[in-house]
This record gives sequence, C-alpha cells and structure tokens, in this order.
Amino acid sequence: MITSGTGFGTDCAVTDQLTIEPMELLQRWLPAADQPRPLMALGTCGRDGYPRVRHVLITEADDTAVYFHTDSRSAKVAELADNPRASVAVAWPAVGRQVVAHGDVRRAPDAELHEAYSRRSRYLQLLAWMNDDDLAALSTDERRRRWADFDATHPRLTAPPTWTGYAVDLREITFWRGDPDGPSQRVRFTHNADHWTSEVLPG
Repeated sequence: MITSGTGFGTDCAVTDQLTIEPMELLQRWLPAADQPRPLMALGTCGRDGYPRVRHVLITEADDTAVYFHTDSRSAKVAELADNPRASVAVAWPAVGRQVVAHGDVRRAPDAELHEAYSRRSRYLQLLAWMNDDDLAALSTDERRRRWADFDATHPRLTAPPTWTGYAVDLREITFWRGDPDGPSQRVRFTHNADHWTSEVLPG
C-alpha cells in the first residue's frame, strides 16, 4: 500500500506510473529475466569509514529486494559482513531513467545460487572460478594460458564454492525520469512498517 499527501504522474502511461508500488515499478523498468542483466552500482562502507562503489549485475528483483551474486572472497562481501547495509543505483541514459535506493543486506537463499550462475555469460562463469589472488599475481601471458586451459578442459561449469548471493531489502527508493519536453520527475518512496509513503521532489 502507498500513502501520499500529493498526487503526481497522472499524465503518464499506465505502464509507467510513478504512483504504483515502487517495487512493482522497479520490476517493470528492469528487463525480463531471460534478457541480459543490467549493471547496478553497489555502495558499501569500507572499514576505514569511506564509501566504496562498484558495479554488479542485478540477478533479479522481487516485492522487497534486489538481488546480486558475487565471489565470497571479494572486498564487498567482507564490508557487508561488517556493516550489512548498502546503496544501489541503476541508470538507463538512453531512455532518461534512473533509480537510486538503499536498504539492509541479507544472504540470498542458497537455492538460487546455481540458477543465477547458469544465467551468467560463459566469460563470467569462467571468471567466477579463475579470479583469485594466485592468478592475479601472474604475468598476462600466463594468466591467459591458464584461462584457456581451464576453459578447454571444463566445457560445462557449475557454480564454484565461492559463489554467493545477497538481497538488498530496500527501505528507500527514488525514481527519476527525464522528459525531453519539460521538467524531469523525481519521486521518493520510503518504507515504514508495512507500507510505502511517497513524496515528490524537484526533478
């Protein structure tokens, strides 16, 4: 349920209202599950107190969270263990859209690990197995040789033991939409208890 003291977006297409449930709108903006996954900027807090940002592929989104999968040995996983909160952002410059959000982070269900891995490109599947400190320390030629050898000897891959997933349960989400014929539109949704509240912000 959404509660708001201000109406907005009444002139937009029914399939792109900024007044519907924000997680439903986010799912509409994201590509279908069988399409290439978009990049999402993921911000965490480093142990030195400074923010860290990198891009990850969005695995999926549901009614409460966005999901991503990664290597459990990565710096972001260590940072999330210390402080399980994150900010995220997704942009579609070609169509003038952007979403920024933040929330609490939890481990994604293990049942999703292999399905998420199977949807990665061959390159990313190989990277999940090969991308470790030992390989990084080698010369370029040696890294490529080992990569090619592993690729040739492993035609079918399953998720490695280091493959893990996380859900970001969103507490606040802001949609921005450009308008080539007028001002842009920005709406912020905040989750309180069992409902979302919304407010219109300057575009």
